[in-house]
Amino acid sequence: MRHMLSSLVAICLSATTATATDWLQFRGPDGSGVAKATKATAEWSDTKNLLWKTDLPGHGSSSPILVGDQIFVTYYTGAGKDNPSAEGLKRHLVCLARAGKILWTRDIAADAADDAYRGFQALHGYASSTPASDGKHVYCFFGIAGVVAFDLDGKQIWRSSVGKQTHGWGSGSSVVLHDDLVIVNAGVESGEIVALNKADGKKAWSQQSGTDWTWSTPILAKTTNGTELVSSARNAVTGINLKTGKVAWTCNGVQDYVCPSVVVNDGVAFAIGGRSNTAIAFKLGGSGDVTAANQLWSARKGSNVSSPLYHDGHLYWAHESQGTVYCLNAKTGDVVYEKQLSPEPGRIYASATLADRKIYYVTRENGTYVIEASPTFKQLAHNTFAADRSVFNASPAIVEGRIYLRSDRAIYCIGEK
Repeated sequence: MRHMLSSLVAICLSATTATATDWLQFRGPDGSGVAKATKATAEWSDTKNLLWKTDLPGHGSSSPILVGDQIFVTYYTGAGKDNPSAEGLKRHLVCLARAGKILWTRDIAADAADDAYRGFQALHGYASSTPASDGKHVYCFFGIAGVVAFDLDGKQIWRSSVGKQTHGWGSGSSVVLHDDLVIVNAGVESGEIVALNKADGKKAWSQQSGTDWTWSTPILAKTTNGTELVSSARNAVTGINLKTGKVAWTCNGVQDYVCPSVVVNDGVAFAIGGRSNTAIAFKLGGSGDVTAANQLWSARKGSNVSSPLYHDGHLYWAHESQGTVYCLNAKTGDVVYEKQLSPEPGRIYASATLADRKIYYVTRENGTYVIEASPTFKQLAHNTFAADRSVFNASPAIVEGRIYLRSDRAIYCIGEK
């Protein structure tokens, strides 16, 4: 997927500063998956620590964001088992109050045909990209339906296309904001990373992503060159100049398709991904091919869907299909532990999220596992909702001791009463 970055490594969302009560983008305030919350419960159920549940009007896999007293999340309608052709598909942005009441929804239809509802596309659907906000507007990436900007009252400000190509695995990269730019990895739609102007949605710059086999959300990090956009794609991780869109440096990356986001700490980036299960650490910055000079270590461990997190000198993540969670020494890449969750979790597509020295691993169909954030493995809890057998693909948002957890049918607010 947030907050472990030192003064040398920071994420800059925009000129608006996020407060401790906001969660403005995928994986939180700096894209790291680490919440600032100092209190978060480890246990919940249908009858314990469930503050509210709100059913959504449609399906989706995007994670919720929180802006002031509002919650925003996307969903889709018009496609599914009963309509596999996806004819009539629409994406939607829904706004809820912090107390769970739906305030409004907005609808966006594509002007081109999406890939059919089948196979991997059906595993997460057509609303998998998490919106981002600068505290004044909400920016949504809807695949071939484009990037859309709304104000906090739901007024559409602009809409821009970033490509019309589709893929059988769908779209999934989330929105990143920096100063006056709205940035999306449109690797599927156009094979490019695209930066749009916040004010009008016009293209500021674009850079080839190198392949359409990348679903990774880029991050912003301070490097030896200043703040750059760091993007993990097939075969390479790149640092992009945010003013020009030009590639400043490249480092050998995952030799396969890439979904996980990079995380950074103290001038070092960590990338995982691919079916071959690869993890890589390298120093940020420089120019040209920096592989030989900057790569610190590589390991044959990883996940090809969910993103890692950094905490107190260690990296943590879950394998997407083996039911295994990992802890690696961030300096050396040595495996500290490799443990099976119990009971068997099934697939894990959501990214690890840390709060209150606890790591939350959300599974698709078998609840949420809570692990102590320590190099000594300790499973603290396994939480399920007996009344909800829907699919959970989204990563949670955690603020003020509240966990906002989204399934493809509903949003839950979890916390001690």
